Amino acid sequence: MAARLVQRCSRLLAVSRSPPPPPPAPARPPLRAPAPAPGSTLSAAGGGFPEKEPVFTPYPKRQPLDRLIETASSPEEVLQLVRCGHPPHRNQAALMLVRLSRLLAEKHQPAGPLAQDARFQELLNTVHSQISLVWNKTLVSLLRSLYSLRLPDDCKELRSVEQEVCWRLRRLQFRQLAFLAETSVPYLRERRSDLLAELLLHLERRWAEIDDRRTVVALLTRVGHLSEALMDRLEDKGLELVEQFRAEDLRNVLLALALQNRRSVPLLRAISYHLVQKPFTLSKSVLLDVAYAYGKLNFHQTQVFQKLAADLLPLVPGMSPNDVARCAKSFAFLKWLNLPLFEAFGQHVVARAGSFTPQQLCNVILAFARLNFQPEPQDPFFGVVHERLNPVLAELGPSLQVDLVWSLCVLQRVRGDQLAGVLAPRFHAQFLDGKSPQDQSTWQKLMHINATAQLEHPTYTGPFLPPPALRPPPSSSSSPSLLRKETPMQQELQETLRGLLGSGDKGRFAVMTQYGWELDAEVVLSQDNQPLPLKDLAAPHLAHPAGSQPLPPGAKRLAFLRWEFPNFNSRSKDLLGRFAMARRHVQGAGFLVVDVPYYEWLDLKSEWQKGAYLKDKMGKAVAEELAK
Repeated sequence: MAARLVQRCSRLLAVSRSPPPPPPAPARPPLRAPAPAPGSTLSAAGGGFPEKEPVFTPYPKRQPLDRLIETASSPEEVLQLVRCGHPPHRNQAALMLVRLSRLLAEKHQPAGPLAQDARFQELLNTVHSQISLVWNKTLVSLLRSLYSLRLPDDCKELRSVEQEVCWRLRRLQFRQLAFLAETSVPYLRERRSDLLAELLLHLERRWAEIDDRRTVVALLTRVGHLSEALMDRLEDKGLELVEQFRAEDLRNVLLALALQNRRSVPLLRAISYHLVQKPFTLSKSVLLDVAYAYGKLNFHQTQVFQKLAADLLPLVPGMSPNDVARCAKSFAFLKWLNLPLFEAFGQHVVARAGSFTPQQLCNVILAFARLNFQPEPQDPFFGVVHERLNPVLAELGPSLQVDLVWSLCVLQRVRGDQLAGVLAPRFHAQFLDGKSPQDQSTWQKLMHINATAQLEHPTYTGPFLPPPALRPPPSSSSSPSLLRKETPMQQELQETLRGLLGSGDKGRFAVMTQYGWELDAEVVLSQDNQPLPLKDLAAPHLAHPAGSQPLPPGAKRLAFLRWEFPNFNSRSKDLLGRFAMARRHVQGAGFLVVDVPYYEWLDLKSEWQKGAYLKDKMGKAVAEELAK
């Protein structure tokens, strides 16, 4: 448009600067027009103008050969058309190659023998020699077909088509660019072709041309992960077109985000709204994929979870073991415990235990332990679990074996032989000096298992972890310890308790125990409920035991445990399985537990209220112990 404007301005300037026209010549009698010759293009009306010429179009009329190409039902029929008396021109040769690849894919036939066929080589040569005259739409399909035919990387015909597509990218319609990206990107990545970078660049520049839901969904799922800038723009366009999405589109977008671990909150909120508000009839596979995506992204949306659970409940009897394990695992990641649904999972396991593999059964147990859920009745369920898993327990991977036994400890259903298997020196030695976060996590679970054996199984006689090994794991941001990172609530709790005790030697803070759990604070009260100095008092529960004096008669140990929002099931005041086990272990070690949940602590505004709250909590803990 700018070029046209410049041209017009230059013409106007040229006219304004040109000299005045010469005076008109004397009038002459009009000449008689000669009669038009036969076959002349001049008008018979005597105007002298030629008749309107036909408009040139690059798309010739359909020929019989085009129809034969479309109706060919086998690769041999297509190849027979190469020498049928009318040699194909450049576009027909390209269409024949496209049809060949499609028929080979439909009939699951290998493309290798084609390389030796002279007719196939003739088609390639025809396309190669006239590649610049192939239509854009056919050219894009041709490239995809040549990739599927698995031509060698050094094939000159394939390189010629790639180069031509690269030159024409700017002239291609956006839908053709999207088709090229959707169908050819895996092959371009495999070949490490320069065309891929150019294609992504054009998609990034022309993303605003997307005007339909199918294109944005296809690019999100197939290409978005290759370019951060493109993915950002596709998310914006998806947010604009999300109202047009169908249930399948929503599933595909959620899976694309989950696989890339992209927590696009605005798009996820929009998808959640439409999942709840629109009368979608979601199939079982869609429900499972949506639950997986929300769990992978850790995106909480209560109304969506309620809908998923309500729609899945009647489908549980028809679920496969893999579906049950996968669904339970997804809801466990979300910390969402729907009692009717999980009861149905438990009944399904009991009814079809023989069809569950050990891995699937382990996933169900791990999910139940995370949510601290025990199905009713418990004995049939855990009886089936022990019957199926005990014979193969030693065959599981070491980390999975520890996870399974740890989960049974959380659910208070572990057996002595299972404890002995993972606490044996030859087994736990492989994790003793591990430096990776996974090894540290496994070792800490072994400490919890050891604590379960000591505190909750009085009949268990060994083996146990060696005392020197009962130490806290090295400080690490990835360490899964209970309270490794200091939080504002932890700081406030410790400061308030220090002020309440009046002296720093009358309490311990951030106490790491030999059981693998960390206490926010430890206080010893005398018989008169007065805090005592802890320096010389025996503390066998510490990771490094200290002190030698026994507790005075009537003295009581108090452990302060704060429970923050992530420690609870979603929309619940029930602790997750890990933290419920921590509380049991601390009680079993002889402490009176002073629970400080976030939903009570956040209501306290002043330091006086917080001090009075802790003092009241301590008094209630002592009173409950005396009442027993």
